[in-house]
Amino acid sequence: MSEVREVIIIGSGPAGLTAAIYTARANLKPLLIEGEPSSTSDQPGGQLMLTTEVENYPGFIDGIMGPELMQNMRAQAARFGTEILTEKVTDVDFTEQPFKVRVGDREYLARTVIVSTGAQALMLGLEAEQRLLGHGLSTCATCDGFFFRGQEIAVVGGGDSAVEEATFLTKFADKVTIIHRRDELRASKIMQDRAFANPKIDFLWNSQVTDILGDEKVTGLTVKSTVDSSESTLDVTGVFVAIGHRPNTDLFAGKLAMEQDTGYLITKADSAYTDVDGVFACGDVQDHVYRQAITAAGSGCMAAIDAERWLEANSDH
Repeated sequence: MSEVREVIIIGSGPAGLTAAIYTARANLKPLLIEGEPSSTSDQPGGQLMLTTEVENYPGFIDGIMGPELMQNMRAQAARFGTEILTEKVTDVDFTEQPFKVRVGDREYLARTVIVSTGAQALMLGLEAEQRLLGHGLSTCATCDGFFFRGQEIAVVGGGDSAVEEATFLTKFADKVTIIHRRDELRASKIMQDRAFANPKIDFLWNSQVTDILGDEKVTGLTVKSTVDSSESTLDVTGVFVAIGHRPNTDLFAGKLAMEQDTGYLITKADSAYTDVDGVFACGDVQDHVYRQAITAAGSGCMAAIDAERWLEANSDH
C-alpha cells in the first residue's frame, strides 16, 4: 500500500460525503473509509441512517428519508470518482508525512486526512429504543419537533440541552414533561428560569424511564421513582432523549487536540484545521452546538476546500 493519496476521509455522514464530493470534483481522488454497518459508533451514513423523515434539509419540498438522503450523497461522491471502503479504521499515525491510516492489517498513506467520524446521541440503554427510534422516539428536537404538534410528550434529562429541547418543543406540543432522576436541574440558571416560567412544561422529579411503551410507535413510558422504586405510567406520544452526545473520537485520543471534558475535536476558528498541519475535522465530531445535517455538510465543504488549498500550498513537499 505504498501509494500516497492526496486525501483520505474517515467517516461518511453528511460531512464526510460532502468533503468527498468536493475533493473528488477537485480531482484529488479521495479515499473515503465509511465504517462498518455492524458498528453503532461509526455507522456508514452517520446518524441520518437512524432517522426516518428529514424535512429541514433544503431542496426537498416534501422531505426525504434519512437513509435515502445519505445514499444519494454517497452515489454523488462515487460518481465523481471517490473510492469508498466499507471498513473500520483501526489506527492513525499523524506524527509525520505522509500520514498513515490503518484498516486492519492494511496501511493507507495520505498527504491530508479529513476526520468526519461524527457523534452519537447517548441513549437510555432500553431494548425499545432500537425499535422506536424515529417512531415517536427522537434525540433531536429541532429535527423532529414539528411532528408532535398538539401532542403530549416527554423529554428525558436535566442539563442545558434537555431544558433547551423542552422549551423549543413547547412551540409544537400541548404539554412537555421533563423527566429527571434528581430533584433539581443541572441546567444553567437562565435556562431553568425560562422552563419554570413556561406553562406548557411540567416536571417529573426523582424519576427514571425504565421502558418505552408501544409496538410501532410510542404510546407511553414506564417511570420508576429513584426515591422509593415505585413505578407509574406516563401517557405520552413522543419522547426526546436529551442526556448528551458523545463524539466518535476514541481513535484520535492523544493524536489530535480535543476538549478535555467532552472529547470533541478542536478546530481553529472559521476553518476545519486541527492542531496537526494537514489534518482537518468537520461535522458533529467537532460541532456540539448545531449538530444538523446541513451544518455538517457545510463544514464538510470547508474541510475539502481547506485540504485542497493546503495541498496547493505544500505541493513542493
